[in-house]
Amino acid sequence: MASVSAPVQAAPAPSVSLQRGIVKMVLSGCAIIVRGQPRGGPPPERQINLSNIRAGAMARRAAQSQPDTKDTPDEPWAFQAREFLRKKLIGKEVCFTVEIKTALGREYGIVYLGRDTTGENIAESLVNEGLATVRREGIRGNNPEQARLCELEDQSKSSKKGMWSEGGGAHTIRDMKYTIENPRNFVDSLHQKPINAIIEHVRDGSVVRALLLPDHYLVTVMLSGVKCPSFKREADGTETPESFAAEAKFFTESRLLQRDVQIILESCPNQIILGTILHPNGNITELLLKEGFARCVDWSMAVYTQGAEKLRAAERSAKERKVRIWRDYVAPTANLDQKDRQFVAKVMQVVNADAMVVKLNSGEYKTIHLSSIRPPRMEGEQEKNKDKDKRFRPLYDIPYMFEAREFLRKKLIGKKVNVTVDYIRAATGPGEGTPAFAERTCATVTIGGINIAEALVSKGLATVIRYRQDDDQRSSHYDELLAAEARAIKNGKGLHSKKEVPIHRVADISGETQKAKQFLPFLQRAGRSEAVVEYVFSGSRLKLYMPKETCLITFLLAGIECPRSSRNLPGGMQVAEPFSDEAMLFTKELVLQREVEVEVESMDKAGNFIGWLHIEGLNLSVALVENALSKVHFTAERSAYYKTLVSAEEGCRQRKEKVGSP
Repeated sequence: MASVSAPVQAAPAPSVSLQRGIVKMVLSGCAIIVRGQPRGGPPPERQINLSNIRAGAMARRAAQSQPDTKDTPDEPWAFQAREFLRKKLIGKEVCFTVEIKTALGREYGIVYLGRDTTGENIAESLVNEGLATVRREGIRGNNPEQARLCELEDQSKSSKKGMWSEGGGAHTIRDMKYTIENPRNFVDSLHQKPINAIIEHVRDGSVVRALLLPDHYLVTVMLSGVKCPSFKREADGTETPESFAAEAKFFTESRLLQRDVQIILESCPNQIILGTILHPNGNITELLLKEGFARCVDWSMAVYTQGAEKLRAAERSAKERKVRIWRDYVAPTANLDQKDRQFVAKVMQVVNADAMVVKLNSGEYKTIHLSSIRPPRMEGEQEKNKDKDKRFRPLYDIPYMFEAREFLRKKLIGKKVNVTVDYIRAATGPGEGTPAFAERTCATVTIGGINIAEALVSKGLATVIRYRQDDDQRSSHYDELLAAEARAIKNGKGLHSKKEVPIHRVADISGETQKAKQFLPFLQRAGRSEAVVEYVFSGSRLKLYMPKETCLITFLLAGIECPRSSRNLPGGMQVAEPFSDEAMLFTKELVLQREVEVEVESMDKAGNFIGWLHIEGLNLSVALVENALSKVHFTAERSAYYKTLVSAEEGCRQRKEKVGSP
């Protein structure tokens, strides 16, 4: 915007005391905005117009509400005059005297660079460079300031500087571009290379208007990965600032407004241009987060080219210090001791594609859920019909559930992992159409430096949960999960594949006497067969999955008499025998979800197979006897393992241990 000298009839200001301020913005070659020092919030500001000179008017876009109006171009040398002042004054301290104040409140005065009048006279510098003209009408002969300006203008003319040079200045008029026909193509064509720019306006802490150089595109840029408190426009046109909105805006303004910067335009979803602004003194995005003026935004975090982990670290620092928007922040694990936040544990069972049971060093068992991921689930008709279908088995019938479980089982069972608790999800009661959930400990689990949840998501065997922006209960590696999911979608992995979903036709012949009879000769002839222990009913009763035969069987350990666990019978509840729980726990820890070898010898009347189970060279029946958790059954006499069992039992007696006591 151009300013002109005050009308002759304007009254002089009652005083010409020297005042000081910081130059916030240069409106044109003869108008600046000066601000004070911030004290408890954004400082006051005022516009000062330079007395006695006139500079060209800057280009102005037509009002959008008035379709008949047209854009106004630069006057010759207007932009050069503005740039001369911008480079000289922005962010600098100046002093000034107000000579005239009009009835409308416009102030005209003399501005000096520095703290006193010994500094450079800005109006004189403009005139000397041929970037402004002197307003000669109404000049008083005894006014030394005006006389000095006229002298400088004459010198500039004779030297043919600026507007006095030959050619008329048409080459100084910018070809301003206020709109981009296809913003997405425009952003893509720049290939995320830094572009020189000037920040012309700050809408709020994270949204700016930038002039892209050298082509003079005027674009609105939203900072990738973050959002600052903003100003909500009410129905009556007024703006209501959110908490810390004004402070965030001032923070960005004081560092970037009319500064020379570089901008990386990173993406353009829904016509919104996302980018990162780089200044020699730092990255404003990270600074806003670190000072508590902004929060991370998941939807735009993925396009941030400088590394999302830097933004999360900056936000985490602000949260820990509880500054500004985080003043009332309480960490999800604030009530946990350090030993409960991070620990090493042994994986004993994979419950689901996102949950596992681990054994702590104390011997305690704990169920852990992987943070921020969702396992494969039923959709559409399958969800509606699951309760009607009595044969429905989630592990085999939900697409990719079995693959997800197997990935975790093979990777983790029996291994020690590092657990970092991210949050505790509170228990919820049943709602309309939603089930009840018990309290869940949600954590990041790593083994050998590999984030298990990330690995699961990258293979398309789980999806990432989307949260409300203010929901802080999420994985500490949430961005890596989102990136892994993006890769899985791009590569068509697992759940994101367009191929037909894998089908697992697994026959459960547990209790199916006729099917078991047909299957028995085959298993007897096979000798040792591979199996996976799916479930442990008691110390000697297990459910096995036979991969090659794709069937489930109930398997009883031969040669031993193990204490019976409690169970429901037609006549009522059977009471557990002494040490049955210890025997079942022993078996669970040794073989649950492990790959084993079985030798089937026979079957009982209920269709349960009887035989021997081996794991890594260890016979489970013998192991139970050796640990005084089972007795040798008389039927073992017909077995090749009879001597081994008797020897194990004799060993217990020699150690003066009562058989059946741990």
